[in-house]
Amino acid sequence: MYKKIIEPRVSETDGVGHINNTTIPVWFEAGRNDIFKLFTPDASFVNWKMIILNMNVDYLKQIYFGRAVEIYVWVKKIGNSSLVLYEEIHQDGQICAKDTVTYVNFNLKTQKSEPIPDEIRSALELHYYHNEI
Repeated sequence: MYKKIIEPRVSETDGVGHINNTTIPVWFEAGRNDIFKLFTPDASFVNWKMIILNMNVDYLKQIYFGRAVEIYVWVKKIGNSSLVLYEEIHQDGQICAKDTVTYVNFNLKTQKSEPIPDEIRSALELHYYHNEI
């Protein structure tokens, strides 16, 4: 499992006093930075490999400013050229949002998907989802 701590900002808080729902996908993406580094170690957008295909978010509880959130990211499935991640956001020990997201290993120059290299596959396999929390 990958883990990232985020301190909610005032600007992410909406008029009804909780973190705005448009912020949640951005936070989930922040939790994927270590995975992005596996595919594009130099973080260059010219060499970028991770292209999002699908994302489904479930909002379970309100999230509030002033209390840290924890982003958890697991690998749910690894295909030939794609992978599915399962992610959760927790605040105060409770799950507040969860999602699944599908990415493809994509070559921007050829505009085609490519197989996930064995060394990346091995690194991802260390983070399979097993109901760890």
